Formats: sequence, structure tokens, C-alpha cells
Amino acid sequence: MLFGAALASALLNLAAEYRGPRWLVYVTKPLTTTLLLLAAAAVHVGDPPYQIAIVAGLACSLAGDVFLMLPRDHFVAGLASFLCAHVAYIVAFTRGAALGARPLLAIPYAVAAACVLALLWPRLGRLRAPVVVYVAALVMMAWQAAARAAIDDRRAAYAAALGAALFVVSDAMLAIARFRRPFCAAQAVVMSTYVAAQALIAYSVVATATSMAVP
Repeated sequence: MLFGAALASALLNLAAEYRGPRWLVYVTKPLTTTLLLLAAAAVHVGDPPYQIAIVAGLACSLAGDVFLMLPRDHFVAGLASFLCAHVAYIVAFTRGAALGARPLLAIPYAVAAACVLALLWPRLGRLRAPVVVYVAALVMMAWQAAARAAIDDRRAAYAAALGAALFVVSDAMLAIARFRRPFCAAQAVVMSTYVAAQALIAYSVVATATSMAVP
């Protein structure tokens, strides 16, 4: 039910982004992430550190959502919040997989990140250093999730890895729209991939609980 409510909230948010009213954006954007946070926190799992780290990541993401949607530009605060979220997710994804395992899996993420950074570099100005730090954490998070899925063949690990990959896509589209060239479908692409990413990461907690309940 919480995942269904999050989907409904995300659709309302998307509609409000394009057609208004603006107050509905302010309600539905944090509500969507809050519902996913509650879904991840509500289940009983046999691996509490994993659940705690994912919930912490969703809480940091919620703070980032709020900063990025405010009328005034709070981009750096939003970036810092999502940086903390990725650190929390990295901690979670080291459960069952050593940090830096399967180094070849980092290549596609590193190449994609380098291409996006090269595209944005002339427009970043004083944000270059914080953006580079953020991108490094994002790549590390997606790589660690992929490494974990390569080692652990349970659906929870696959869900987290797919969510992490979608997070990379979402952030790349957001950065291109903000710093390079805005496009009409930006909100739809960014929101859909972002919500899917967070939902899959939250679902990985639920799937972990389910798999541990099976004898």
C-alpha cells in the first residue's frame, strides 16, 4: 500500500510540475520519498544494519528533495544531502560485498560520469569541486550496488543495483537540464527515474525481509 501511495503521489507531483498548482509540488515531492521511507522502515528484517542504512539514505534524500524544490536556490544544500544519502547507501551495499569488489563493474559508471562532467564542466564554475565529489560518491554507490548483485543473486540485491543505476540516469538528466540545456521532458524523465530508483532501493529492504522469511 505504501508503494502504491508513493506512485500516486509521484504522478500527482509530475502533473503539478507541468500544470500546477505549485503548492501541490511542495506537498507531493517530499510525500513520495516519505512514503518510500516508511515502506522500508515498516518491515522486520534479519539484517538491521542494511535496513538502517537504507532508511538513513532515504531520510537524507528527503532533505535533498526539500532543498531542491524550495523557491530560492539551495542547490549546494541539496547536493550535500544527496551526498550523505549515497554514503548511507554505500554502507548498506557493503553488506555481503567488500567495498570496491568487482572493479570492472565500475567502468561503465565511470565512463558515463566522465562524459557528463565533460559536457557540464564549462558551466559549473565554482560548483566544480562539490559536483566532482558528489559524482564520485554516486559512481561508487552504483558500482558497489552492482558488485553486490554480482555476488548475491537474491532479488533484493538486483533491485538495489537497478535502483542505483537509475539514480545515475536521473542525476545525469537533472544536471544536463540544469547546467547545459533545459528540455521540456526534463521533469518527467528526472522524476520518473528518481522515484523508480528510490522505490527499488526501498523495495530491496522489503525483498530482504521476504527472502529471509522463506525457509
